[in-house]
Amino acid sequence: MEVTATAIPDVKIVTPRRHGDSRGFFTETYNRRSWTEHGLDFDFAQDNLSLSATVGTVRGLHFQIPPHAQAKLVSVLHGAALDVAVDIRVGSPTFGHHVAIPLSAEDGRQLLIPIGFAHGFCTLRPDTLFAYKVTGHYAPDHDKGVLWNDPALAIDWPVTAAAAVVSERDAAQHTLAELPAFFTYERDA
Repeated sequence: MEVTATAIPDVKIVTPRRHGDSRGFFTETYNRRSWTEHGLDFDFAQDNLSLSATVGTVRGLHFQIPPHAQAKLVSVLHGAALDVAVDIRVGSPTFGHHVAIPLSAEDGRQLLIPIGFAHGFCTLRPDTLFAYKVTGHYAPDHDKGVLWNDPALAIDWPVTAAAAVVSERDAAQHTLAELPAFFTYERDA
């Protein structure tokens, strides 16, 4: 597997090795030993799938707050999406910045999003099947979000606000400026 830092170094692109032949391919989407060898120490607790039927479906920007905060390993199993991670750690040198990484079933790339980041995506193809591997169980009372099209975030979504397929909940989220300080940045010792 290959691990590459993004413009926000704590967010990583993980590319599992594919072994292919005329039948297709085989890949290990997660291997604890390989992760440890790359210095990644995550204890995943739950796997989730979401299917978005329509191009331009936006899900996010979501996160869970302590004590039920989650790191996420996300990938696309069918279709394609623009995946976005926003740093919401107060005091971070990249607070309010984001990375936007295209993911597709064909490229097999994954995005590792640590605790302290809001996450969302926009589908680029119909019937996009999205996989989430998370480090904590879903806790509805700790489930929060940031407005997906907050102008302060300057995310270049591949869909206009008028054309986006967005849930009522996601359309009514707070802007980053309105968000309490759920996470604070801590430098490595």
